[in-house]
Amino acid sequence: MMLQQYQKIMVAVDGSNEAELAFQKAVNIAKRNHASLLLVHIIDTRAFQDINSFDSMLAEQATDLAKQSLADYSDYAQKSGIEKVETEIEYGSPKVIIAKQIPQDKAVDLIILGATGLNAVERLFIGSVSEYVTRNALCDVLIVRTDAENKKPENEDD
Repeated sequence: MMLQQYQKIMVAVDGSNEAELAFQKAVNIAKRNHASLLLVHIIDTRAFQDINSFDSMLAEQATDLAKQSLADYSDYAQKSGIEKVETEIEYGSPKVIIAKQIPQDKAVDLIILGATGLNAVERLFIGSVSEYVTRNALCDVLIVRTDAENKKPENEDD
């Protein structure tokens, strides 16, 4: 018997393998809960701040890629039997947008994220997104480290 039914599940996708695993798991959990699925891609605008002359073009390219990938994910989720799938592209700091802004705006009750592969030094400066979201989110957070069968992916060397 399942007491906790999630209504709206958000998964952040960014084209990484970790995000791919998170997406697969989000689809399974959304199906089991008869929940709607919100696929979000955050374009980190800080990445474009150093390159003045190109930044509008780069941001546009990033947006086109994000739209395409969200459309593919959305298709897959619907073919898997999820009735309500939404997609959203946001611009800014991924941490805050994922932890607070979208969950508040969209009444999200479960956030699913891939475990980000930052090394210790990067984490010191950037602070991993998953770490921040885990600490600051207003709803449940699932950090995915395994594939759809709950096995650690083969190619991991740690």
